[in-house]
Amino acid sequence: MQQTIKADKGWRIWWQLTRPHTLTAAFAPVFLGTMIALTYGKLHFPLFIAMLVASVFIQMATNMFNEYYDFKRGLDTEQSIGIGGTIVRNGVKPKTVLNLAFMLYGISVLIGIYICMETSWMLAVVGILSMMVGYFYTGGPYPIAYTPFGELFSGVVMGMLLILIAFYIQTETVTTEAVLLSIPSMLLVAGIMLANNIRDLEGDKEGGRKTLAILVGRYNAITILMLFFMISYGWIIAMILFGHLTPWALLVFLSVKKPIGAITVFRKNHIPIHVMPAMKNTAVTNTLFGLLLGIGILIGHLL
Repeated sequence: MQQTIKADKGWRIWWQLTRPHTLTAAFAPVFLGTMIALTYGKLHFPLFIAMLVASVFIQMATNMFNEYYDFKRGLDTEQSIGIGGTIVRNGVKPKTVLNLAFMLYGISVLIGIYICMETSWMLAVVGILSMMVGYFYTGGPYPIAYTPFGELFSGVVMGMLLILIAFYIQTETVTTEAVLLSIPSMLLVAGIMLANNIRDLEGDKEGGRKTLAILVGRYNAITILMLFFMISYGWIIAMILFGHLTPWALLVFLSVKKPIGAITVFRKNHIPIHVMPAMKNTAVTNTLFGLLLGIGILIGHLL
């Protein structure tokens, strides 16, 4: 019985290291990009699965690099909120976390080779650049996450670029429509990072970071997050009005309670542990928005 409890705890430690609430930032854009591609032709299912797995693994690895380098720089403690905590709380060796991250990168490279063989080797360049952003987000001498550009890089790479790659491997082209449809995803993924920086604002300030939330202040950062949400939903309405989407795309509004809830919690609470529901709602918004938009696009195409 005791061994079972230890095994369960061990599993939970490693799962927490991946920061599962962030993994939707890898899943939703790949799903959406594939659904957009379906309006142009048939689905290549193995490529879809390969892209999905590689994206999730890269996101996991990025989170592990984050865990490792924040620990090395003394930014993570046992009291830190929102971290995996495997190093500072569970005693996992930092080198183990770093090696696991590189192992996930290695698997992603192998999957990427398969994708390139089936489509174009041009994607190798895009993939390498994406992985470099993932590493240098918290690694290297000038981590992106410690600057005001963290939201920009995460949004472009994990939001827009994932959609366009997922679309490209199915269609072997990139269209203006695909680019336009990737804008909300870019904003919502950036929103996940911004929400994280709003929560950690005081700790990041003490640690010497210069994030967007620190630069503009907490109140303005929450306002920017609200604008990310509003523009994303308004973008869909505009695309319907201009004939790029069918009214089925309005399914995204079934998720609108989540961003409203996130902003409400952020406005009412300042203590990091108390804003965790806002973090969850922000991540869930990205997931539901991508899923519902993808479903709406597919239904509109089939009908």
